[in-house]
Amino acid sequence: MSTIHSYHAHIYYDASTLPQARALCEEAVRVFGLKMGRLHERPVGPHPDWSCQLTVAVEDIGAVLGWLALNRNGLVVFTHPETGDELADHANHAIWMGAVRPLDLSIFG
Repeated sequence: MSTIHSYHAHIYYDASTLPQARALCEEAVRVFGLKMGRLHERPVGPHPDWSCQLTVAVEDIGAVLGWLALNRNGLVVFTHPETGDELADHANHAIWMGAVRPLDLSIFG
């Protein structure tokens, strides 16, 4: 079994929900001390929508997932472990809240 080093929670949004996504991500940083990536206003990597990445420690994932479930207010959240196998992490080990969105997995070779 692969070792999970951390998790990435990607918050998906569009122009109309950007302020909501920013507030959610900033509150997650405040509450849990997470590392927050940039608020991308275009699809980046395998993600089909605008997104912001939150990095979550293994020991915090349960609390963070519960908090996101209660506070996402309709935003789609895509979470995956970081094991070093990006294709498997994104394709086989995904945790979705809201609509499952089609990822572009071709970038992983």
